[in-house]
Amino acid sequence: MQLPPCGIYRTIGPIGAIEEGRLVYFHNHGDPGPGIYPPQEWKYNRAKFEEKGQMLDDPGLVRFLLPLPPEGFYRVVESFHCCEKQCRLFAEEALLQLGYNAQAEPILFVPELVDSMFAIPAKGWKTSLESIRHMQQLVLPVTKRDALPPQ
Repeated sequence: MQLPPCGIYRTIGPIGAIEEGRLVYFHNHGDPGPGIYPPQEWKYNRAKFEEKGQMLDDPGLVRFLLPLPPEGFYRVVESFHCCEKQCRLFAEEALLQLGYNAQAEPILFVPELVDSMFAIPAKGWKTSLESIRHMQQLVLPVTKRDALPPQ
């Protein structure tokens, strides 16, 4: 059986102790084998997943994994509203950050410049997976502070 690629997924059925409708990271290789990892915490609207996951005893359980667009920064290519209630309009060419909550619901955050610093808001707008078709993922290098050499 061909396993899906490593990445973030929504469970669409129970997988062991992890119930349906949860955000997980699927790792398709490694020791002792493929497994799923639930989120442990969020930092700057990005999920950090547990180091010890749940191994897949039955590789057929991957049928309960729905792939999600990657977390990160996106450009709006066509204006759209966050939801059916039209709470927030996201204008064409706007910069957005896509994140997810523990229920794997997509959330959009609007970064801003504050005193010449790039600010990541802690609050965003829930949206649907369908709305992501109005966005294009941007390539943005990410460096962890603790990975930088001492100055």
